[in-house]
Amino acid sequence: MHLLRKFLLMAALFFAASIAPASGAQNAPVNTAAQQNEKANAEQNVQSVLGRLAQQPAWQHFQSFAEAGFVIDTPQGIKRFNAGQAFVPASTTKLITALLALRHWGDAYRFKTEFYIKRTATQNILLVKGFGDPFLVSEELALIAQQLKQNLMQLQISHIDAIYLDDSFYQSDLIMPGTLWSDNPYDAIPSAIAANFNTINVKRVSRQGSIEIISAEAQTPITQTAQQFALTHKLKSSKALRINLGQDLSVNQRHFAELLAAFLQQESLTVGQTVANGVVDNTFQPLYSHDNSRTLADVIEPMMKYSTNFIANQLALNLAADQFGAPANPKKVAKLYQQALQQLFGWQDFLVEDGAGLSRQNRLSPDQLLEVLQAFKPWRYLLPQVENHVVAKSGSLIGVSTLAGFYQYKNTSLPFVIMINEQGPYRLRNRLARELAEFYRR
Repeated sequence: MHLLRKFLLMAALFFAASIAPASGAQNAPVNTAAQQNEKANAEQNVQSVLGRLAQQPAWQHFQSFAEAGFVIDTPQGIKRFNAGQAFVPASTTKLITALLALRHWGDAYRFKTEFYIKRTATQNILLVKGFGDPFLVSEELALIAQQLKQNLMQLQISHIDAIYLDDSFYQSDLIMPGTLWSDNPYDAIPSAIAANFNTINVKRVSRQGSIEIISAEAQTPITQTAQQFALTHKLKSSKALRINLGQDLSVNQRHFAELLAAFLQQESLTVGQTVANGVVDNTFQPLYSHDNSRTLADVIEPMMKYSTNFIANQLALNLAADQFGAPANPKKVAKLYQQALQQLFGWQDFLVEDGAGLSRQNRLSPDQLLEVLQAFKPWRYLLPQVENHVVAKSGSLIGVSTLAGFYQYKNTSLPFVIMINEQGPYRLRNRLARELAEFYRR
C-alpha cells in the first residue's frame, strides 16, 4: 500500500508540475487599458468585500486578476466577488463527481467484478465481467486469485486454457473529454476492466549484457504486455517509471488478463496464454463475484488527495451506466451531470462533461461550487489537508487555478471557493487559503 500511495503522489506531482503556468508564457493575455480598468475595479471591490483580509499579501496579488472570483462563508456572513460568473473549474469538478457517487451508492458501497467458468470437452475458459471497478490494484487481484483457486478446486479444476474478458459495461474505445495523448498516468483511458488504473510501473535493467524490463513494485508481477509496451516506448531510464498503457483498449485488457494469470499461477494453477473478448451467456457458470475490499469512501479519499483522473472518470461512467443503462459513454456522462445537478440544485447555466475536470469546456461558478460544498459537508473528512486548518480540492490546468473546501473556525468548518482563470504564481491558491484560515483564527 505504501508503494501505491507513492505512485499516486508521484503522478499527482508530475501532473501539477507539467501544468503549472510559467511566467512570460506565450499565451499570456495582453494587458490592455480596458483590462487595467477591470483590475482597478476588482481591487476596489475585493477590498470592500473582504476588508482587512484584502490587505494580506496573497489577497493583494489576487486583486490583480481580471478573470477570478470567490465566495467565502465567514463568521460575519458570506463574502462574494464575481461569485455568479462561470469559470473553468478544473479538478474541483471531482467534488461533484464524489458528491453524486456518495448520494447514489453510499460511502460503504463496494464495486464488483464477476467471474464465470465454461467447461468443454477440450478446455476450461475463465471469463471476467467488469463493471468499472476503479481500484483493481495488484493487492486486490491477489485476493481474487486466492478465492478463485478455492472455487476452482471445488470443481476439481487446476488448469485454465483461456481468459475471456467481457467489457461491455463501457462503450469500447471511449475517450473522455479533455484526455490528452501522452504516456502520463493521469491520461490513462477508462475501461470496464482495468488493472492498476490502466498503468504499469516498470524500470530498465541490464543483465548479462542485455536490456530487460522488470516490474518496479514487489507486489506486481511483470507481464509480457508491460515489457513489450515499455520497450516500444523506448524506456531509457533505470529509474522506476509509471506510464499509462496507451489508447488501445486491447493492450490494456491483455495486460489485465496476463496479470490475473500471473496471480493465479502464484496460487499453483496453470494458465494458458489465450486472451479473447467474450460475453456472458448461458454456457458460462457463475464462479465468483468479488466485492472490492475498499469501500466507496476508501476509493474517493485517494482520488481527492492525488487528484486521480482515472478514478473520477470511472465513477462518472458507472453513475451514467446505472442511470441510463450500459454501455456507459461520454454522452451519457454529460447527460447525467446535466440532469442530476439540475434536480439537486436547480442549476441552469453550467456545463460538466467529464468526471475528472479535464475538459476546458466545463463551466461552474463559485456560487455553484459553494452549494456543492454545503452538500458535501458530511463527507469533508475525505478531503486532503492542503494547509493548516484547511481541507480542500484543488484544480489545475494551464491558465486555471482553483481551490474549494473548508477552513476551520472555532468548532465548525466553513466553506470557501477560489477560482482563477488566468496565469498566476503557482500555488497562490494555497497561500490565499492559508491567509484566510489564519485571519479568522485570530
